[in-house]
Amino acid sequence: MVTTPQEPVYVIGAGPGGLAVAATLRARGVRAVVLERSDAVGASWRGHYDRLRLHTTRRLSALPGLRIPRSYGRWVARADVVRYLETYAETHELDVVTGVEVHRIDPGEDGGWVLHATGGRRLTGRAVVVATGFNHTPRVPSWPGRDTYAGELVHAREYRNPERYAGKDVLVAGIGNTGAEIAADLAGGGAARVRIAVRTVPHIVRRTTAGWASQRNGILMRRLPARLVDLLGTGMNRLAVPDLSAHGLPRPDTGLATRARAGAIPVQDVGLIDAVKAGTVEVVAAVESFDGDEVVLADGSRIAPDAVIAATGYRRGLEPLLGHLDALDERGRPVVSGARSPRHAPGLYFIGFSNPISGMLREIALDAERIARRIARTR
Repeated sequence: MVTTPQEPVYVIGAGPGGLAVAATLRARGVRAVVLERSDAVGASWRGHYDRLRLHTTRRLSALPGLRIPRSYGRWVARADVVRYLETYAETHELDVVTGVEVHRIDPGEDGGWVLHATGGRRLTGRAVVVATGFNHTPRVPSWPGRDTYAGELVHAREYRNPERYAGKDVLVAGIGNTGAEIAADLAGGGAARVRIAVRTVPHIVRRTTAGWASQRNGILMRRLPARLVDLLGTGMNRLAVPDLSAHGLPRPDTGLATRARAGAIPVQDVGLIDAVKAGTVEVVAAVESFDGDEVVLADGSRIAPDAVIAATGYRRGLEPLLGHLDALDERGRPVVSGARSPRHAPGLYFIGFSNPISGMLREIALDAERIARRIARTR
């Protein structure tokens, strides 16, 4: 009797989520093919700014089946994350096909899924795991006057290091983790003046307190009621973080858990507090519009920086791929995650589309195991 090999599981994206799922599937005897539109694994990490380090500890950031080397230190540098992902794919002998972009996913006629990809490819798989990443498509607000702004305006994705901004007046728009870290990097890297535009005051936390990583607090807090976490977070914040109100950065008026569940994780301090206290990073109102070579702020003031770096986040960019499947919410994010599939789309899974206070890589590792178990049970 001749047996027909079972169709593979296709994993879209060779970042941490895609590699983790492929490895856990392979460990269960399920063939997984990873499709990556760039020419290498970890494309997003390769493009991040030089200074970046994981905000989560080495021990709590490893993917299933391979520890991160101790030599990389407690807070792993961007370049070492890339090395780890390369080693991970090699160690698990993953089937990664680069240079292939999937444009659309459709249900198959007899179950399974059909992927339409680069070069007219039509690939059929028993299941699909979408792992294209949380930081996929740079988002720059449609500020009035943006298109005719006479100064330099770039998204944070284009920032690498402070060298090109030496001696310049720079405005960083946005005070998430990326904006805060870039502002501190610029302040210590030779920029003549650095300002950071703030629309919503963030929660700022120390990366560690007496050796205890804030990530561990995040893991514990995910199990507690939001109201209790808000109270605990306020108390801890007052003990660990100085009041920066005199410098234009008051304490937030909403709780840490309440803010996190709305999608805004706290900012881990990697130099911003000291820079704000020293005046090397100045806090200003949010950007409202552009006028010629000036930036108009929410308080009505006008400034004329040499460059504006928009640390304004990313879109998931999933609409062209599967917007027709009713699998996304109003913000363009998957309606489910982990081992769950949309009710009307069995066999479609998502990983890496949240940024929890417990750590993205930790949650990716957990979700990869859950997804692999579910797929292995349904063959």
